Amino acid sequence: FVLTFKSPVHSVVLFLPCGFGILPSPFVTGGMAYKVDHEYDYLFKIVLIGDSGVGKSNILSRFTRNEFCLESKSTIGVEFATRTLQVEGKTVKAQIWDTAGQERYRAITSAYYRGAVGALLVYDITKKQSFENILRWLRELRDHADANIVLMLTGNKCDLKHLRAISENEAQALAEKEGLSFLETSAFDAYNVENVFQSILLDIYHIVSKRALAAQEAASSVPAQGTNIKVDSNDSKRTACCGN
Repeated sequence: FVLTFKSPVHSVVLFLPCGFGILPSPFVTGGMAYKVDHEYDYLFKIVLIGDSGVGKSNILSRFTRNEFCLESKSTIGVEFATRTLQVEGKTVKAQIWDTAGQERYRAITSAYYRGAVGALLVYDITKKQSFENILRWLRELRDHADANIVLMLTGNKCDLKHLRAISENEAQALAEKEGLSFLETSAFDAYNVENVFQSILLDIYHIVSKRALAAQEAASSVPAQGTNIKVDSNDSKRTACCGN
């Protein structure tokens, strides 16, 4: 496998054997994030999926580095970048994975859905086909990702209103039918990019918090276990007799 790891400073290309795992197992266990570092409270993995050319890489770079590139090239394999922010008083490190949209990389990217706690399904509001393909991406995601993953439908390039091919009402209807959140964005002028990630991270945090609380309540409801010592009645009588 060929993976490109993009950081705020540089990109690194790695060649990985089939089945190679990137994230430590405590992170991906059960599809939920754990506290793994004293510098932050939670690490959440979010994947961006959708057709090639819908603007996933620019959404990633706008959110993590506040950058936009008009000459952005198609992602090869998988790229990721991180950003740390506050969510309800907790320090959350968002690890955003940008997956390639081309068919030839499908076998590579599907392996990286596992362990994700959130996903943005991105389409281009000026390209009807990219919107129609959302259902295919959604099926693939549900086949490979955790059942409790938080999903958001994202209509990108809303700055190109004069070229709009998909109305907000049409996208909202699909989102409601499939149980997704929905927002339109523009990576070009940074419209709603921050809101999209703040919203999905907040939803993820609420799920993680509820699970942690439920686990604590379950643990506290278990009675303390001691050691039961069975005293034979005959031994008791003999001891009493000797005491006389």
